[in-house]
Amino acid sequence: MTILLLIVVWILAVTAILSCGYLLMLTLLSAKPRVNIGFCNHLSRQQRFDVIVPAHNEQLLIERTVAGLLSIDWPREFFRVIVVADNCTDNTAMLARAAGAQVIERRHERLRGKGHALEYAFRYSQLSRWADAVVVVDADSDVSRNLLAAFAVRIADGAHAVQVHYGVREPRASWRTRLMCIALAAFHQVRSRARERINASCGLRGNGWCVTHALLKLVPYRAFSLAEDIEYGIDLGLAGYRVHYADEAYVNADMVSDSQAARTQRRRWEHGRFALLRSRAPKLLLAALRQRSVICLDLAADLLILPLSYLALNVAAMLAGVLVLRLWESSSNYANEVSRLAWACGACLAIYVLRGWQLSGMKTQGLLDLARTPFFVAWKVVTMFRSREPMEWVRTKRETP
Repeated sequence: MTILLLIVVWILAVTAILSCGYLLMLTLLSAKPRVNIGFCNHLSRQQRFDVIVPAHNEQLLIERTVAGLLSIDWPREFFRVIVVADNCTDNTAMLARAAGAQVIERRHERLRGKGHALEYAFRYSQLSRWADAVVVVDADSDVSRNLLAAFAVRIADGAHAVQVHYGVREPRASWRTRLMCIALAAFHQVRSRARERINASCGLRGNGWCVTHALLKLVPYRAFSLAEDIEYGIDLGLAGYRVHYADEAYVNADMVSDSQAARTQRRRWEHGRFALLRSRAPKLLLAALRQRSVICLDLAADLLILPLSYLALNVAAMLAGVLVLRLWESSSNYANEVSRLAWACGACLAIYVLRGWQLSGMKTQGLLDLARTPFFVAWKVVTMFRSREPMEWVRTKRETP
């Protein structure tokens, strides 16, 4: 019995050490990246963009989003805002047109979901032969005015795929949105800054990303899973292209504070991510080995690293195993070693989370909200054990008009 328990504890220890060590490395590399904004010269400001807004029954928010996009600091004749009204049963299309966007309407009884909407819009953009690149912005988002300039700088410097920071639009709406703001600062900003520093791919985050038509031709968009953004980012990595990170620009989207809506949204995100872990991690590891690719190795690591709440449970399980070992055999040297490793892993996680808190700007209130983390972890675990969401575009409940 003692040997079996030791095996389990050491398996937990190895998982925690690799994961927490990796997150600590990214944290230490998360200094603000340098970018030559002045490089966005006259030539780069002539790049043409199609800003794609996938929308499914978004009549409450679409006018605000279109207005924000049309106010981007970029020559108006060099970008179009295109709303793809996907299987809408409300006034999304009409209101988007009235707000100044071009609208394409899509209806399909079987092929539903954001991935199919994006493929339809990308094909429309390609056939028009007008834009140099497409940009994806969700229908519930505010964007920084320098959004297209940030993309143009990097495209002019040779990039073909770029992701800006993805944050929370109303971070102080509730304790849950404040924790989401901290989590996104850690998951998006800390990790993406570090990956930009080591020339790895920051991946795609579903909102606020850009890809050139030249790359779309080489790597066609065929991502239709529940995590279509991560899926296409992996496709790009397997083809040898990295997603560059633009830290100076952002998209901020609504994050629900209602517990039921948040549960539905979280379940879809994490089921999609775990499905990709099973299907894509082996391919990425094999490509990393064969091609000696840092991009593929890091993308594989990003999939293999469990969500933060599960890592916290991993460390807690290690400490629980140590307690049982000491009760079973009070003089166990193994228990002392695992205990030290567990506390070290916990310290790594704390440093990573605190760096996310620092970048989030949530200040003292956010720090106090971190005390709710154990309840948030418990909520996530319960959420993941519920039934799987259907593989289609399920509109998340909106809370802002």
